[in-house]
Amino acid sequence: MTAGPMTVGIDNYCYHRFFGEIYAQQKDPGRRITIEWFVDRAKQLGVDGVSLESCFFSGFEPAYLDGLKSQLDAAGLIRVFAWGHPDGLEGGKSKTAYQEMVEMIPHARRLGADVMRVVGSSLMFRFENHQEQIERLTGMFREAVRVAADHGVKLAIENHIDFTSDEIVQLLDQVDSDHLGVNFDTANFARLLDDPVKGMRKLAPRVLATHIKDLKVNAQASVDDWFFFSSTPVGDGFVDNLALARLLKEAGYKGFLAVETDFLHPDYADEDEAVAQSVVALKKIAAQA
Repeated sequence: MTAGPMTVGIDNYCYHRFFGEIYAQQKDPGRRITIEWFVDRAKQLGVDGVSLESCFFSGFEPAYLDGLKSQLDAAGLIRVFAWGHPDGLEGGKSKTAYQEMVEMIPHARRLGADVMRVVGSSLMFRFENHQEQIERLTGMFREAVRVAADHGVKLAIENHIDFTSDEIVQLLDQVDSDHLGVNFDTANFARLLDDPVKGMRKLAPRVLATHIKDLKVNAQASVDDWFFFSSTPVGDGFVDNLALARLLKEAGYKGFLAVETDFLHPDYADEDEAVAQSVVALKKIAAQA
């Protein structure tokens, strides 16, 4: 029997300006949104799932999380709980961040998420010694996966413009746990000049969650700006997301394909329009994969 189409979702980081995180090169949109608004918008767009960034939560009180879970349940949305923006565990140097990450695991379970995106490092540390970072992170994740297992949650480390696909493989091999996999960002390897398709061939069986981005050159940026390759709606850039989706499907991926934009290319003025366009394109990719 042939499996059905892959499912599609949205990460709420697409709306980061509207949650109050505005890069120095961007304008304030002049209004703010809530996670509840985002969940309603996801339902309107007809997607199957959402990834919810913890940095945009107003709080983590049990009553609030229970209310949000009820809204997600009523909307019929699969969910990933996402921790780690912007710098995660800071290459394994931050014990404070590690403690925060571990404390978030029960929140993921309370929201009904069985996958929690996590961040080990970031572009801020990409020029520091990678092997030293990986060794520190190995120790942290060997402890964290035990907590995650106790709560029925799997951790998915994102490639966060920090490590190459080979380095992510090394980290996963060293931790060696079914409760640590990958949140595969389809653009962030490209920003390190590491081919996403080649990376997916190595990592597809270990992918637990996704960020489906597309990119094109931003002529207004300097070549050494991290957003020199800026986000576009899915289908408008150079990332071969269909090939990536097919590799995921071949590997038996059970999660959804989550649209994400970060620094939106100046050719696109409206994040919500970019999200809506991406959802349409990604549903076609999901049907063709």
